[in-house]
Amino acid sequence: MPQGERDYDFHLDKQFFDDMECADVRGANLDAALKVVHRNGVYELDFTLTGDVTVACDRCLDDLQLPVESGYHIVVKYGDEFRQDSDELLEIPESDDSVNVAYMIYDTAMLAIPIKHVHPLGKCNRAMSALLKKHRAVRPDDPDAELEDELLDGIDDAQDGGSAPSDPRWDALKGLNSSENE
Repeated sequence: MPQGERDYDFHLDKQFFDDMECADVRGANLDAALKVVHRNGVYELDFTLTGDVTVACDRCLDDLQLPVESGYHIVVKYGDEFRQDSDELLEIPESDDSVNVAYMIYDTAMLAIPIKHVHPLGKCNRAMSALLKKHRAVRPDDPDAELEDELLDGIDDAQDGGSAPSDPRWDALKGLNSSENE
């Protein structure tokens, strides 16, 4: 590439993630912009990804659309051998005349997806939430069992349009806030 600046645009869909052998992404509509600046044998690559991906909800397994907005910057230069000592510098052998940026784009997209894929409260599949609550194994010594029951009840109540009963500990704290305002 001659010295100077070049811009590249890519559109990523489900096929891109299938080609990268990613089973987690069920669908995608991402725009990837790549800006390459070449100066004195050093290439600065700036990636910008925007759009959304569809993944499975961890709670109900229905499709969940998540927004993706991310960027990545890396410097590529020639050296004696392939070496990547950090996330910001990639050294490639002088015999290589190209760099496959697909993996960099893929990593940038995957790192922008939250680890926890869960619908907002009340948006999960109601039938699946009921099955989850019905078949959930509860150990008598599990301190989180009551909290899980409250969460699942809250999901059902939010879907019914009702409100979940409030926790008396939080009610006491809410009382402190209202007394300060008076």
